[in-house]
Amino acid sequence: MSTRVLHFYRTYFPETQGGLEEVIRQICLNVKQDGVESRVFTLCDNPASEPIERPEALVFQSKRNMEIASCSIGYSALAEFKKQVEWADVVHYHFPWPFADVCHFLAKVKKPTVLTYHSDIIRQRALLMLYRPLMNRFLASIDRIVCTSPNYFASSPVLPCFASKVKVVPIGINESSYPEPVNELVRQVKETYGDRFFLFVGVLRYYKGLKFLLRAAKGADYKVVIAGAGPERAELERLIKAEGLDNVMLAGRVPDDEKAALFRQSLGVVFPSYLRSEAFGVTLVEGAMYSKALISAEVGTGISYVNIDGKTGLVIKPACAASLRAAMDKLYAEPELARTMGEAARQRYEENFKGDAMGKQYYDIYQQLLTEDGKH
Repeated sequence: MSTRVLHFYRTYFPETQGGLEEVIRQICLNVKQDGVESRVFTLCDNPASEPIERPEALVFQSKRNMEIASCSIGYSALAEFKKQVEWADVVHYHFPWPFADVCHFLAKVKKPTVLTYHSDIIRQRALLMLYRPLMNRFLASIDRIVCTSPNYFASSPVLPCFASKVKVVPIGINESSYPEPVNELVRQVKETYGDRFFLFVGVLRYYKGLKFLLRAAKGADYKVVIAGAGPERAELERLIKAEGLDNVMLAGRVPDDEKAALFRQSLGVVFPSYLRSEAFGVTLVEGAMYSKALISAEVGTGISYVNIDGKTGLVIKPACAASLRAAMDKLYAEPELARTMGEAARQRYEENFKGDAMGKQYYDIYQQLLTEDGKH
């Protein structure tokens, strides 16, 4: 008999494309081989009337009615959430999303629960003061909390309070779940962007540090390609135009095969996130999988668990365009160094960030919780 797991988060494919969505996808894919049936329940501006069939899971959508400080809220979601909880053997939350806390208590969830702790709450400090009692009650009620790196557990002001139920499971991705781009697409990418550009992939959010990337790129001999969509897009377009940055190219949201082609053609992956809102950096793992040298900022999170300074890439000062420019200049001027670091990044991916290894740990957590639940 299969184990049924419900993932609950505020956004998911196909409406949005980001690192957290990819983590959920990879968890679902990599527990499937052990007989786990997954569903993802999410909110959406224009929800589909029927479940969306994807290789990793069935996706159920409810209407998103409002968003307050990045917290999506749906009036009809609670009733649908209760139905999905009835179906599930295990409920898997993805934090932070305060609306999920509310649904958890209003639905009176009694099933075994897992929570993947993706990030502390950083930007909404005033609202955090109001939210903290609910957050602490919610985290205390969860059976198992998963943190994505030892670095983040050590530096989080929240997680040590729940240390007895925290398990560290690094994010992993499966190479087989990424498409192999056809030669024609690779050729098109090369014609458009060249083959010695620095690549950023991700949702265009405030904490990604893209303004610093634009400053760092000004006057450089190489191109910088920014792939992704998000709320910062209009501001980035304005800055590119105002500063005359003809070497910076906004590729927009790209399909998976084009993303794979971009990774393959790039010189290195640049990831300038400068706040703790960036807890891990799935893009860095993707870059490592494609044997690319990595550039990232030291913010005391899992980013520097993925990227080891001087080995798999270069770790720079956060929010520092000069430090970022120096790192890109170095890898561009020393292609052999970029190649060597890329090989080391690939080796680190093989040893630490494979999707099947992550899936095995999540499967074990699910089974442990079901065993414990059966004893009560």
